[in-house]
Amino acid sequence: MNETAIANFTCVIFNVSFMNCTWHVGRTATEDTQYFLYWRPLRNEDVTECQNYIKDTCGRHIGCRFQSVTIANNYAYFLVNGSRGGQSIQSYEKKIMLYQIEKLTPPLNVTVDCTEASHRCSIWWQPPRTSHVKKKSCFKYEIVIENKADAEKNTKTASKTAAIIEDNSYLYESFSSEKMYSAKIRATDAGFCLVSSNWGEWSTPVEFGAQQLTSTSSYMLVLIPSLAAGLAILLCMTVRAYFKKTSATVPRPRDPFHQPSPMDFQIEYMNLFKKQETEEITDIEEVTECK
Repeated sequence: MNETAIANFTCVIFNVSFMNCTWHVGRTATEDTQYFLYWRPLRNEDVTECQNYIKDTCGRHIGCRFQSVTIANNYAYFLVNGSRGGQSIQSYEKKIMLYQIEKLTPPLNVTVDCTEASHRCSIWWQPPRTSHVKKKSCFKYEIVIENKADAEKNTKTASKTAAIIEDNSYLYESFSSEKMYSAKIRATDAGFCLVSSNWGEWSTPVEFGAQQLTSTSSYMLVLIPSLAAGLAILLCMTVRAYFKKTSATVPRPRDPFHQPSPMDFQIEYMNLFKKQETEEITDIEEVTECK
């Protein structure tokens, strides 16, 4: 029957290997109409049916989710047919070059390095992740730098800089340390590779400027007391070790009442020897008198 086939069939590949395909039901489709999606990603592969349908409130299939999709340099074939009341309805067929429907991931590892004296900021990043493109030269980028609003001064975005570049770095020459900025980047095809011509996803905004300086100042405020405490502890340990070493090298005075000198031992021995001789002489004299 006329106008029972699906309409507005679209597919999008995202996060490198995931794909969603969606469609609208036919204008004359009833609630008991059901659709089925079949596809063949490569010429040498078999046609397979969708395993994860998206349904509307009536339970009709209006889309499909795919995982582990590989982008290759050829067309993928899609077929959506269906039935209504046990009877077949009009089918829909489409060929799609998969790289053309890819939504590129954001550029990776966005880094900002600013020099206050020259009022310049160097911004650089890495290409987005893909499953089929390895050359950095295949991408061009759009970068947007905004002077963020200042809540204390009740000001909105003061300025906005946008540029299209074909390298993975950018030099921003209007930097002021008193202001706060944010930078975001997205990628697209440079014109000579198998990359989608549609712009990819924006990177997470990277903030720099006044907030960065405030963070550095706070860090220094915490670091200075810590260094002072460490130096105080080191000084105390050094003084303690010095006194301990000095006290160990000074000899303790001998107690004359408990530690007699060698001369005292000699005098005591001579006195004892004289006493024994006196006793022996006395004994002899006593024996002689007894006779």
